[in-house]
Amino acid sequence: MMTPCDPWRPVILHAMTTDCPLPAPDQIRDALRVVIDPEVGVNIVDLGLIYDVQVSAEMIAIDLTMTSPACPLSDLVLADAGAALAAAWPEGPPVSIKLVWNPPWQPAMMSEQARKALGW
Repeated sequence: MMTPCDPWRPVILHAMTTDCPLPAPDQIRDALRVVIDPEVGVNIVDLGLIYDVQVSAEMIAIDLTMTSPACPLSDLVLADAGAALAAAWPEGPPVSIKLVWNPPWQPAMMSEQARKALGW
């Protein structure tokens, strides 16, 4: 049986209750900037952890990775991402956040801001 913390199972976070305008993928990414990777201290968007954002009336689907498959705090990052989106669009469509590993994360995926913050 899969548990909510199973990294291979998408996390469904809330359900749409009204006909609110749908957010654009860039708005989703902006909302996720409040989610800080607790080990690195940089937001998950600038770290390059958000691989894909798809928005439809049926669902907001996000592919997210971690800097390492051994990340001990992936559940926290997933929960924080879900909470950030639920706060930004409480009446929006359901949110599915899928933890993915391909392609493997690399430092080159970070934004210039993240590199500067980390002194790279």
